[in-house]
Amino acid sequence: MVERKMNSLVKWALILFFLISIILNIVLIGLHSSRSPKCSAQRVHPLRGKHDERSLVFADLTLEEYSQVQQYMLKQKDLDISTKQLTKPSENYLLLIDRSLPKKADVLAFLDAKGAKPVREATVVVLHGAKGYIKEYVVGPLPNPTYYRDVTKQRYNMDLPISSRLVTIGEYALMFQFIEAEVFSKLKKIMKESFDTDEKKTLNAFEQMPRGVRAGDRKTWISFFRNMDGMYIHPVGFEVLLNQKSLNASQWRVEKLMYNGKYFNTVEELKDAYDKGTVKKIVYKETPDYGSLRPRNKPLQIGPQQFYAEGKRWSIQNNHVLYLDWSFAFGLSSVTGMRVFDVRFKGERIVYELSVQEAMSVYGSVTPGMILTKFLDSSIGIGRFAHELTRGVDCPYEATYVETYRYIDVPIPMRFRNSICIFEHNMGQPLRRHFADFFHNSYGGMANSALVFRTITAIGNYDYMWDFIFYQTGAVEAKVHATGYISSSYLVDGSMKHGHQVAENVLGNIHTHFINFKVDLDVAGVKNMFLTKDMEYVNVSLPWMPDRFAMVPQLVEKQVKTEKEAALRHGTKTPRYLHIASNTNNRWGHNRSYRLQVYSFAGDHLPESEPEERSMSWARYKVAITKQKDLERTSSSLYNQNGMWTPAVDFSKYVEDNENIENEDLVAWVTAGFLHIPHAEDIPNTVTVGNGGGVLLRPHNYFNEDPSIHSADSVFFSPGAENSCDNNRMACLAQETCSPVLEPFTFHGFEGVMKFED
Repeated sequence: MVERKMNSLVKWALILFFLISIILNIVLIGLHSSRSPKCSAQRVHPLRGKHDERSLVFADLTLEEYSQVQQYMLKQKDLDISTKQLTKPSENYLLLIDRSLPKKADVLAFLDAKGAKPVREATVVVLHGAKGYIKEYVVGPLPNPTYYRDVTKQRYNMDLPISSRLVTIGEYALMFQFIEAEVFSKLKKIMKESFDTDEKKTLNAFEQMPRGVRAGDRKTWISFFRNMDGMYIHPVGFEVLLNQKSLNASQWRVEKLMYNGKYFNTVEELKDAYDKGTVKKIVYKETPDYGSLRPRNKPLQIGPQQFYAEGKRWSIQNNHVLYLDWSFAFGLSSVTGMRVFDVRFKGERIVYELSVQEAMSVYGSVTPGMILTKFLDSSIGIGRFAHELTRGVDCPYEATYVETYRYIDVPIPMRFRNSICIFEHNMGQPLRRHFADFFHNSYGGMANSALVFRTITAIGNYDYMWDFIFYQTGAVEAKVHATGYISSSYLVDGSMKHGHQVAENVLGNIHTHFINFKVDLDVAGVKNMFLTKDMEYVNVSLPWMPDRFAMVPQLVEKQVKTEKEAALRHGTKTPRYLHIASNTNNRWGHNRSYRLQVYSFAGDHLPESEPEERSMSWARYKVAITKQKDLERTSSSLYNQNGMWTPAVDFSKYVEDNENIENEDLVAWVTAGFLHIPHAEDIPNTVTVGNGGGVLLRPHNYFNEDPSIHSADSVFFSPGAENSCDNNRMACLAQETCSPVLEPFTFHGFEGVMKFED
């Protein structure tokens, strides 16, 4: 009896198990069938163009080429070069290896006329500390170099004194050692009572530039900040003037000190005044961690993401990019930063070179560390500080990321992973649209999808986000946004004339941001001219009422024929339409041209009476048009920061020779930027919103109609056809949805940070 009951229970248990299994399978099948399929990782539609290996004529040096050049230069025993990280200023140091671009005429002959491929070469900068000068060499051919030649005089028409060098890692290490031995160790009581420092808790240094007031100076005001997140907004009120003119660090000396707004000639003088109580003491007080970017609240949500349902519409091969009707080559200079070449739309070259040139800031202050500060970032290296971009924050998660290699102030070539990103982006507003309400009811529109080429450079306190954007209208935009930390100074009497207080005893110092771009447009060839257009009101009689007059806007056009006339200064009335134009016409008889549309909120440029102004004379001009010359490669130089009074490149000389610019190969030098008066909302970090500027290169009678009308992104429907997919892919989107295939999140950016050791 018991056995029969057990068998019955087992039978019912098995039946129940099978029923539950069937129900679970049905639920799982239902859940699985309701999931969106994975989006195609491959391109659904073919590319419109083909990659061109000739783009390699512009390519940056490879890791192997960097190493080949370095080893070749080390074999030149007469140069006696060191590559050690802590090389002393008195020794010869291989500072920089970068690509040396060929002459434009040679490149065009190679690209367009089946000319010979230009020789591939590198630029090498050697600091000859033992002899007191700087040299630039061209090394080639690559790969496997066999020659080097001195091109310093050819490029700069002057000798480069050793005092114009940037501060290397080796020199920084000596500066830190000097400050510890000659200042901190002798002021232990002040350091402890005022700043709570000890053997384990130190202050951070941030030096200001230029280093002096006259040619040959190398005197640096060093300001000190608490060792906290966002150190740049934690000044402590202590600054030291270091005379480091000698190449022998044993001969360096402290010339001045500033403590709480009062100046002292020696360390002993400050120590004596502090002990006697004749200087107002700074009493250490714990400071809130207001500079940290750590979230104040735990992140709970991910913001909107963009993915590509039918695969990416761009492609990268070597240094060549294809996107819809666009193609271009790209590179990243250690000195000047991001650049693109041979930019073509529908197969026709529009831009030969679009590149970042310089980022400059002039500060106002009452304290010595910033009262004379004028930063020229290319003299430190703009591209040098392009570190890894963070996926999903710096660029969209599904962007394509590109690694770069650099050699500047390092013992071996450095790899920087994911330091460039490229992505297509819906700009968030329609490119064009019209809803026909009155007659012929219909809707026509097009989303503004564009390709963005981006890098971000973190140069000291400031981070600059550089974008080149390629629109389906044939327009190209170059722009920059600033973020990062403001530079600040300790609040003393008179400080409020130079900014706003942003934290306890902290002044956010007023400063300008001027950014310079090189725009080498080739509009229907290299024989171009500079045209301006504007409007004026003209008093005209009405044709149907001759006795009645009205003020009517009228087009004013002008051709500008010389470089001086084409140098348009800030603060002067300039025409609102600026064009690089061809002698060829579009279908309607107008000059085919591209318009330079500059948007900028820059502050006033440094007065030309200031001796340092020549080193940044490009910033005099909103736009300057010059005749293309291979020896006028850049608007600034690696040496302008520390040689401000006799700059290696004085851009104003490009204009002063006043050459004819009619039917010539023209280059536009465009300056944008903004005035920054820091405010409380710059704590902890300056945001990109509203802090930027740039230039838009827009076709103006270049085409016969807007080329985007041919884009497959266009949408059109009339009453009754709203749900048709024929001309409206949006109507089918709900049926075609898919979930993205995502790359895993990684970050290796800290591998490339500066290290003050061998």
